[in-house]
Amino acid sequence: MRTVSLGTFSPSVLVEVAARTGALEHAGLAVQEIPATSSPAQFAALLDGELDAVLTNPDNVVAYRCLPDNPLSRTADVRILAAVDGGLGLSLFGQPGCTTPEQLRGGVLSVDAPTTGFAFIAYELLDQLGLHKDDGYSIQAMGSTPRRAEALLAGQCRMTVLNAGNDLRAEGEGATRLSSVTSIGPYVGTVLAARGDTIQREGEVLALLIETLLHTSAELVAGKHMELALDATQHRLGLDRTTAQRYLKTLVDPVDGLVADGRMSPDALQTVVGLRNRYFPGASTLTVEAVLDSGIVDDGLLPTS
Repeated sequence: MRTVSLGTFSPSVLVEVAARTGALEHAGLAVQEIPATSSPAQFAALLDGELDAVLTNPDNVVAYRCLPDNPLSRTADVRILAAVDGGLGLSLFGQPGCTTPEQLRGGVLSVDAPTTGFAFIAYELLDQLGLHKDDGYSIQAMGSTPRRAEALLAGQCRMTVLNAGNDLRAEGEGATRLSSVTSIGPYVGTVLAARGDTIQREGEVLALLIETLLHTSAELVAGKHMELALDATQHRLGLDRTTAQRYLKTLVDPVDGLVADGRMSPDALQTVVGLRNRYFPGASTLTVEAVLDSGIVDDGLLPTS
């Protein structure tokens, strides 16, 4: 049995279902999820070889592959091996009682880190509401999505972006869902990524992991394992049965949910690159063609059928 160290932000229901159905064991794999406190912390662990792979936002892979002015000030051969989901309900939230742009104005926006993908989503969604970066609110880094959900509900910030069940928990405790990432354009919220040297050394193991997760995704999208997935969702995310049922609807949604074929859409990558250019312009503007030409998307481990 090969143990894969997998960096995650929120507990992965997909991994839990793959474990409970025996799919991971059948592949000879065990997954150890390592929760991230922030994007820079996750990628520091990945680049230092402490993680075999990560479930992460594609913007992080762009930053740590293509841009030396990332939070760690170093780049590496990190690659997107598979698209995993379309955002899992990724939305802008206001704290309980904040339902209008004017109630948000002047408040604190909580982000993972100010120059990462979910922060760019927040800036764009706030811009659509007429609240502009640098004059409509202040920004504070408060770490991973579960931490930001806690901060929102504790009144430590007035707004943030949440997904992957954290959104439903916050909504259930009175937070207001103001707008969704679906208003921005094609989007992939989570990808599986790894370093090039790990791919060379452990390519067979990573291929088995990808095949297992995508097979489990396809089964869930086809309506299989729903009762098992419901229990897994309640267990992993701490949701009641009704809220867990809502999460499962998002998980299998054709836009927000699982990407059963694992293919990273160029249009979704264009959204990621466009947001980074708009909200964190560097010395030169990135193009999606240049990012793709860098070899950032490595689909060589995806199943052939």
